[in-house]
Amino acid sequence: MNDASLLLDVSARIATVTLNRPHKRNALDRVLAVEVPRVMAELGARTDVDAIILTGADPSFCAGLDLVDAIAPGGLLHGPPRPTELFAPVPMPVIGAINGATFTGGLELALACDWLIASEHATFADTHARVGVHPDGGLTVRLPQRVGVARARQMSATGERVDAHTALAWGLVNEVVAHEDLLPRCRALAAAVTKADRAALHRILATYRAHEEAHEADAFVREHAAVVHAAGDGYDGASVAARRDTLLHRDSGPPPTK
Repeated sequence: MNDASLLLDVSARIATVTLNRPHKRNALDRVLAVEVPRVMAELGARTDVDAIILTGADPSFCAGLDLVDAIAPGGLLHGPPRPTELFAPVPMPVIGAINGATFTGGLELALACDWLIASEHATFADTHARVGVHPDGGLTVRLPQRVGVARARQMSATGERVDAHTALAWGLVNEVVAHEDLLPRCRALAAAVTKADRAALHRILATYRAHEEAHEADAFVREHAAVVHAAGDGYDGASVAARRDTLLHRDSGPPPTK
């Protein structure tokens, strides 16, 4: 897979997938919206991969949707809302290596991972309400599972940033490590995964996911219905862009995302 906006390395049964648009803070454009689920599905079918690490090129993990791309004709904010899954579940664990800013759509991408390890530089925010769009990647389902309903509501209502150590205290991430130790720590965890019996591990993870799906199914349907209702004939791109620009010029609060 040679697309420059998404890098893939497979070594010692560990796949590392890197969002590679650092000049755009790894924001999701039309290419990444297709490539991320495609590459994850391909990795899920490989017999030489036991664990996946998902990260971003420094200094960000993912700042959400690329609004310039999204509001252009044919962009992601036009037409019918996209599916709630940013990538379909895979049999092996996906470890999110959160190296920096993780906002809105990027937060949804992180929440799709099995667990998160954060650099001390990591920050998290949900700015959907600030820019005037509805979550469509499972945030209203998965964020309260990680941090609790009250904290999820706080994040969505305020759009305020949550730093790495607060994210650890809230249960959003499993560990916080020095920035330079992030990928080595994630690779060490992935290496531990490779020592498990592959079939047994896949069965155990599938059982976890079956339990989650039993509780999540109706919630995903409700979120998607809300997205369809909010989208109508398409988001007002000019309004979304104006809100994005307002955020850009504020002294506080996260940068623009979807």
